[in-house]
Amino acid sequence: MMRALAIGGFLAALVLFAVVEWLARREGSRIPTLGEVCAYVMRYEVGPVPVGRIGLFGFWWWLGWHFLAR
Repeated sequence: MMRALAIGGFLAALVLFAVVEWLARREGSRIPTLGEVCAYVMRYEVGPVPVGRIGLFGFWWWLGWHFLAR
């Protein structure tokens, strides 16, 4: 039961992500695309430390660790 609930939650999040991305790509939309959000995060720095890049790397590492490692 819990597994089906978790899978349903991830599928709902994936559908929501696809809808928001589709809305962002319409002409005249003020919603940023995923690429624009990632570019904004990657530019964030605190002094010489690229905090945005480190955070994005950490997010991808966490995602891979939880979904690809067995």
